[in-house]
Parts: sequence; C-alpha cells; structure tokens
Amino acid sequence: MKVLITGCHGQVGTALMALASSYSLQAVGFDHDTLDITDQDAVLACVTQEKPSAIINAAAYTAVDKAESDKDTTFAVNATAVGYLAEACALHDIPLLHISTDYVFDGSKSGAYVEDDSVAPLGVYAESKLAGEEAVRKLCEKHYIFRTSWMFSAHGNNFVKTMLRLGKERDTLGVVSDQYGKPTAAREIAHTLYKMLTSKQQAWGTYHIAQPEACSWFDFADSIFQEARKQGIPLALETLNAIGTADYPTPAQRPQNSALDCTKIEEVFSLTIKPWSEDLTAVVTAWVIEQEKDTTHAS
Repeated sequence: MKVLITGCHGQVGTALMALASSYSLQAVGFDHDTLDITDQDAVLACVTQEKPSAIINAAAYTAVDKAESDKDTTFAVNATAVGYLAEACALHDIPLLHISTDYVFDGSKSGAYVEDDSVAPLGVYAESKLAGEEAVRKLCEKHYIFRTSWMFSAHGNNFVKTMLRLGKERDTLGVVSDQYGKPTAAREIAHTLYKMLTSKQQAWGTYHIAQPEACSWFDFADSIFQEARKQGIPLALETLNAIGTADYPTPAQRPQNSALDCTKIEEVFSLTIKPWSEDLTAVVTAWVIEQEKDTTHAS
C-alpha cells in the first residue's frame, strides 16, 4: 500500500516516514518545497500522478501565537488546503487521515473530552483547525480525523526540547501549572495511524489520540527534568516554580483543560495507547545523542 504524507518533515511526518516500512507500507513524503497544499491544482496533479492508496495530512500551521496576527496564512494551510486534499481523496476514492488538535475545545469541561463534546475554539489557530475538520467531513466520506495534544518528539521544536535547553541555561524556571492536558509522542501517533490504516476495520469518523496520563505543563516539565537527571544530563536548573496562566500571558488563549478521552479509538480498533513516560525516556536519550553530535561537529 502506498501512502502519501504531507508535512513529511514535521514531528508526526518524520515519524510516519520512518515507521512506514515496519507496516509494509510505501511512504512518499512531501513538504512545502515539494508540494504547496494551498495550490489546488498542484494537490490534484500530485495525487493523480502518485496514485496513493491513502493520504495522511501531517502538514499544519502550528505557530499558535503568531496565528493571531497571521489569520489568512493560518486558514489557508489549516482549512482551505485541507479541503483541497479532501476533494482529491474523494475524487480518487481513497481515505484521508487528517491530524487535528485538542484546541478545538475551550477547556471549560472538568473531565476529559470525548469526540462528541461541543467544540468552542479560543483563537485563530484553533478556529482554523476546526474549519479543517469541517472541510474533511463535508468533502470526503472516507476519512479519519485525529485530535491529539501536547505533541513531542526528538525532531523539531516542542516543549520537551525547550525545557531541556532551558534547564541547561537557567537556574530558575517558571512553568504554568493551571493548564492540563495529555502529552503525546509523535511516534505513538504515527504507530496508531498506521495500525488503523492497515486494520481490516473501517470505521470512518473523528477520534482522539493522546497518551495517558493527564498532567499540567508544570508536572510535565518536572518529569522531563527528572528524566534528564536520571540520564546524567548536567542541568543548571535548581528551582522549578509553578506559575499561573495569568503570570505568563500569550497572544493566543489556551484551553485550561484539554485532556482527551481515547476510549473510542481503543475500543473500535482494539488497540492500547501506551503512557507518554515511555516515549519521554526515548526522546531525552535521542536529545542527548544529538547534543553529543553537535559538540563533536563543533570541535
């Protein structure tokens, strides 16, 4: 089976490209330089030429705060372009697997969000991702929409790598403790998508993919630094302070609670999503190796 992957150099895209062969899949990847998904003609021409059995859209405009002042570009990538991909899939009668976000919820719910809970995006990024979901549902019957949260990996920019860098640079650090969600590794997302794609079960619709357990950003940061110390990483950090959202204002408002309930995907596809702590260990180890490579090259 041939799978066309957009955003192939992003966190999930990189994982998808790396893991495809282990599922006996042929992955052909495209980034912005090789396929402009905001160009409708280019999208259709690419899909017609490649003749994939499915498309996984891992491309997105993810600069949440910058999106507030860059609405046109954000919607072009996260909504309009998604519609073009959905139309191309419908035309060729192939499924579209599309990655969305926990930010489609406003965070006011006390428990974990299920797929049918009411959506209420708080900012431009969230609004654009919701519009992308709506385009997929409207234009392509054969679809899987995956909402995920707090993504991290050894690749690209993410919270884990930022904390490791700051932990080496600063002796004191403040991290928000009143926003809750579920950290989720890009590799676990990729594994889950491939398990569904290769499953004999076809149950089109919207699903949540997030790793247990829910925590605050402060809790997650504390776990990152514990793992770093366990692996012998020298840190300058001595004090980690819990701060409130009000103490760290950002252009875009974040949901206070964006924990996702993943019961549906686990039951429908008979799979188990593993804890994020297992992937955190691997990502920190990979970061250490990368730092050692950089040091060697610098010398």
